[in-house]
Amino acid sequence: MKPQVSAIIPTFNRGAKVIKAVRSVITQTLPDIEIIIVDDGSTDGSAARLVREFGGRIKLLRLPRNHGVSYARNRGFELSRGAFIAFLDSDDLWLPEKTCRQLSFMRARPELLISQTDETWVRNGKRVNPCRHHLKPSGSIFSECLPLCVVSPSAVMMRRQFFAAVGLFDEELPACEDYDLWLRTACCYPIELFPEKLVTKFGGHPDQLSRTTAALDRYRIKSLLKLLKNQQLTPSQKEQTRAILQKKSKIYLNGCRKRGRLQEAAALENILAEFFISEE
Repeated sequence: MKPQVSAIIPTFNRGAKVIKAVRSVITQTLPDIEIIIVDDGSTDGSAARLVREFGGRIKLLRLPRNHGVSYARNRGFELSRGAFIAFLDSDDLWLPEKTCRQLSFMRARPELLISQTDETWVRNGKRVNPCRHHLKPSGSIFSECLPLCVVSPSAVMMRRQFFAAVGLFDEELPACEDYDLWLRTACCYPIELFPEKLVTKFGGHPDQLSRTTAALDRYRIKSLLKLLKNQQLTPSQKEQTRAILQKKSKIYLNGCRKRGRLQEAAALENILAEFFISEE
């Protein structure tokens, strides 16, 4: 029989952390969970540790080289069989009631494709409160998704048909892939919040993508350009998207010039000029 929920955990060189993440899935009060771990070319012995610790309780997909988190999540989804899909980053944890409570929430709203729970933030070992602009909105949240990512991959649950409607993670984006997916989602569908803190999100450690990937706004700019080109936005959504694109581009271009990356600045200016001319 097909499982109710497939939990997909991508990991790269996080042997100790991913063990804790998997344990937080195994200890869920919902028993019917398929656990899929995509080892994205780890070289720290993560795969061997996972097999020793969990054996046949998990499905382990080992990739021969590192492809990035988008590729890993997409391969995990393709391997999954659950009616509902939930992602967990390998440095985060689920509270035991997470899947059971969120699944009940989704089943009570059969029209809903995706939801997220609230979360607790821990940075450098200390609990912190998110700033006001990081508080999670609910419902039609397209405008809130434009400035920054307000949806957490570790907190979402979606129906399987979500990906047929919205598409998979963009494998050309080495970072901000979640920002890209939530924009493509929120312009067409509500993203409801189940307002219980059922995820512990850890930050501040040196292997976070936000620390290892430079100039993240270039990927957000790419996502915004793609959204304007390919997505059927309402006039209001298009106006909001153009405004954020211009704001982020100005900040990014100033940063490039300040750091002497003049060719990079010129290339982006050309892309923006061609885009805005083609829209007129």
